[in-house]
Formats: sequence, C-alpha cells, structure tokens
Amino acid sequence: MSSIPVAVVTGANKGIGFAIVRALCKQFPGDVYLTARDPGNGQEAVAKLQEEGLHPLFHQLDVNDLQSIRALRDFLKEKYEGLNVLVNNAGIAFKVHDTTPFAVQAEVTLKTNFFGTRDVCTELLPLVKPYGRVVNVSSMVSCSALAGCSQELQQKFRSDTITEEELVKLMTKFVEDTKKSAHEKEGWPNTAYGVSKIGVTVLSRIQARMLNEKRKGDHILLNACCPGWVRTDMAGPRAPKSPDEGAETPVYLALLPADAHGPHGQFVSNKTVQVW
Repeated sequence: MSSIPVAVVTGANKGIGFAIVRALCKQFPGDVYLTARDPGNGQEAVAKLQEEGLHPLFHQLDVNDLQSIRALRDFLKEKYEGLNVLVNNAGIAFKVHDTTPFAVQAEVTLKTNFFGTRDVCTELLPLVKPYGRVVNVSSMVSCSALAGCSQELQQKFRSDTITEEELVKLMTKFVEDTKKSAHEKEGWPNTAYGVSKIGVTVLSRIQARMLNEKRKGDHILLNACCPGWVRTDMAGPRAPKSPDEGAETPVYLALLPADAHGPHGQFVSNKTVQVW
C-alpha cells in the first residue's frame, strides 16, 4: 500500500475544507482523506462527493483530541508508511455579534485554531515523506491583527529566530491576558480569531525553518495561506468567493510540483507570496 501517495485535509466536512478535498480528488494522484470531528458529518460529506463521481476516503479527526490525532498518525504510518500532503484547514470563529465573554472566545478559538493545528503538526510532520507538501490555512486577518499589535509584539512575531516554545508562550499569554481583561493594555488587538491566525502564520514560518535545518534534502515545502473571504458558515453569505475559489490557493500549495524550490515558509494569498 505504501507506494500510493496520500493526502489529508483537516476540518473537511464543509466549507473550504470540503472544496479542497473536492479539488484534490480531481488533481492529486493518490488517496485523499476527508477528515472531520463528527463521523456522521464526515461520511455525509464523502457521500456528496461520491455523487459527483469522486472517491475521497474518510478518517475521523478531532484536532482538539490528542488521542484522535494519534489514531490518524498510527493509521497513516501503518497503511501508507507516511504522508505526502497535509492541509491543516480545521478552524473556528465566533460571529461578530456573539455575546460569549471575550476571554472564553479567546480560549476556545486558540484551542482549535492554534493549539489544535500545532498538535496535528507535532504528530504528523515527522510522517511527511520527501517532496511532501504542508499547507496551514491561516487568514489575511492575521496581517491586520499583526498591525494591531504593539511594536514589541510585532517585532517578536516577525522575528526570524522566534522558537515554537516562545510562540506557544505568547499565545498562552494572550489567553491569560484576556482573562484579566488586560489584553489591550498588554499590546494585543481585540480579535481572538486574528491572534489565533497570527499564531498559525508564525508557526508555519518556524516549521519551515526547522525543516530547512533538519530535513534540507527532503525538498518538503510548507506554507501558510489565506483562502480569501469565502461564502461559508463561518464567514457568512455576503463573502465574494465561492468555497471552490477559496480552495484555489491551498490546493496550489498542496500540489506544488516536485521540482519547485518554493514558496516555502511563506504567507501566500491569491497564489502570491505576501510580506509578513
């Protein structure tokens, strides 16, 4: 089995994740796994794509559950001896008018968008085969949120030497600061989603650097991207892009040809590298 290439998309039962799976089923020469937290929703999504004549496979994955992540890891190891394409798409956002206390929004949003994504990477990045592609779906909101940070925080988040440990400390501090209603005083912007996506973008920069240091000869390319403002349950019906249009940049990065030397460690929007 292990000679068959395999791609995994997280948070894929609807929205952009679903559209990414659809595109990969058409373009990726191997098995494509649609993953979702809820097996019922996941199987339903697979059935929809089967009606279109596509053949995705399903595996349960809850990015907030280490056991669930490790079960997927062990499955991929056993069945495919690794992984060729990983798209970290799973994410959540509270609505603008949500009355949930901001400290709760901060904790819940970062738990999935940053800490969940990081846990998936910790377990699955070591499985990525030579010439593998990793795409962390971030957001342009990470750029506006970065601009809303204090100069000191901006410097840290733009640093080319920041470590994963330092980033985790900063993300944890944001959550703690919101609990004390001190986040704005401490230089944070007033957006939990934005801060969570700063985390994803910076994490991607760190991971790409680590790959350069530890697996230089493996030609793995890892990037963060913004799908754009897409009509989904998350972003609402007024957004200009369809989910299939939102999938374009993540899919482009997931399918970078074997002879490509980049982009790597970049933040990409509309298939174009953005300045971080």
